Amino acid sequence: MNHPIRFTTPEEAVKVIKSGDHVHLSSVASVPQILVRAMTARGEAGELQHVHIHHLHTEGEALYAVPEMEGIFQLDSFFVGGNVRNITQQGFADYIPVFLSETQRLYRDGILPCNVAMIQVSTPDRHGYVSLGTSVDATLAAVECADTVIAVVNRHVPRSFGDSFIHTSQIDLFVEDDTPLIEEHFAEPNDLECAIGRNCAALIEDGACLQMGIGAIPNAVLSQLGSHKNLGVHTEMFADGVLPLVESGVINGANKKIDKGKMVSTFLMGSHRVYDFIDNNPGVLMKDVGYTNDPFIIAQNPKVTAINSALQIDLTGQICADSLGTRFYSGVGGQVDFIYGASRSEGGKAIVAMPSVTNKGISKIVPVLAEGAGVVTTRAHVHWIVTEHGAVNLYGKSLQERARLLISIADPASREELDRAAFERFGPHHHYIKSRCGI
Repeated sequence: MNHPIRFTTPEEAVKVIKSGDHVHLSSVASVPQILVRAMTARGEAGELQHVHIHHLHTEGEALYAVPEMEGIFQLDSFFVGGNVRNITQQGFADYIPVFLSETQRLYRDGILPCNVAMIQVSTPDRHGYVSLGTSVDATLAAVECADTVIAVVNRHVPRSFGDSFIHTSQIDLFVEDDTPLIEEHFAEPNDLECAIGRNCAALIEDGACLQMGIGAIPNAVLSQLGSHKNLGVHTEMFADGVLPLVESGVINGANKKIDKGKMVSTFLMGSHRVYDFIDNNPGVLMKDVGYTNDPFIIAQNPKVTAINSALQIDLTGQICADSLGTRFYSGVGGQVDFIYGASRSEGGKAIVAMPSVTNKGISKIVPVLAEGAGVVTTRAHVHWIVTEHGAVNLYGKSLQERARLLISIADPASREELDRAAFERFGPHHHYIKSRCGI
């Protein structure tokens, strides 16, 4: 049944927000920017206090998180994107450590209230359904649990399939906006990133089901897969890098056990080519994050190959992908979800890929993690580690064996120092391990 829509202004719509409310924003390219601006204007006018904002990674200005809004809005994000990273580091915002797969549970299990969900959707079809487009993730759960749902109807939001459809009867207030979605364009990988990409690609088998994020290293990996066959995609997000492989037939999902022939994601970010690609495309399923990132669902597909990143790894295999020292970096995200899922997939491979050094030339393979560093992936979860200098598998290896393997793919200028640190930590037996590993 079609549900009649009455549009209102952003200023009128956000009047439903009360002091102390918890507000969810849809993610990445789908942030309802006109509602954010109207809500922030109410805060500037002194009409609101202590409003809690929740979201995953978002693009665009986070006007509610600037220092001047302290005491008016409190950002407690589930993932710290670049637009709120500095403000979080300065202590004007915070984040909630949570596996990406469980962000939806925070609402569905009543751990966090959702008083108002502010979302952006496609234009309604003739049956009265709109699509969440590029941002299903935890937004679907927020819509289900919110006291009030405000939707910006935008003709630029793609009509994606999967779990993205909601009926207009589930929406309380409608606002119209035709601003194009924010795009993200990624630079071509440099020589170092291409070397990492080649080392990762060498581990990817025909028929593998891929998970990888966005950025230079994922794009470098994807660029090396042109001769592969029957790859699938089950991931939390993807960007433009997959499109050439879909167009050439390399990605076809033929070897997947669940969602066979389909690409599965929960949110995405890229150029308009990606948004156009998923529009009315039944070959792409935008699913609830409780599905895409559930390790036990992930593991049902064979040869799941998950490629994630790290800030540091210590000689025992502990991976920091969250924070260094007391500085918040991004949040837990979906790394553990997919490492756990891939490691339990038949023929699966869990990979963490990173440059061996930072932009300042400091080794990212270290004797011990920086004080206060956030351990995202434990030494018990870690499997493959890849740098530009090679790939090693730590699974089933002792702590001393791990140290030797990691040193072998560290920056050559750092290896002697790392070797001394390993000797101090593990004692004379370290030299036996060194010869046993053939290093």
